[in-house]
Amino acid sequence: MRGSRTEARRRRHFRVRKKIFGSASRPRLAVYRSNRYIYAQVIDDSSGQTLVAASSREKAVGKSLTVTTAAEVGKLVGARAKDAGISTVVFDRGGYPYHGRVKALAEAAREEGLEF
Repeated sequence: MRGSRTEARRRRHFRVRKKIFGSASRPRLAVYRSNRYIYAQVIDDSSGQTLVAASSREKAVGKSLTVTTAAEVGKLVGARAKDAGISTVVFDRGGYPYHGRVKALAEAAREEGLEF
């Protein structure tokens, strides 16, 4: 029996997460993309805490889920990380291909000053 796309994404994510770990000095920027929204979190895995978060569900971001909306979320998470004193992160694309909305979010976060 063939697995679903979601199961394949989870397998890819677990495979990547074996190698990626966010520390206090260099936390992990995790991206989750649903059909309606896109979420980004900056996580310190050593303490298990979310340091900064942003999503397309916030009122500051547009309603439609497009590449421009994802870029707005990237700018928002980048600005919040900068305010929290975070300059470098490890990017965790969540098993999604680095294309479209995920790429737009990452590039917008880079433009706001995050290094990864």
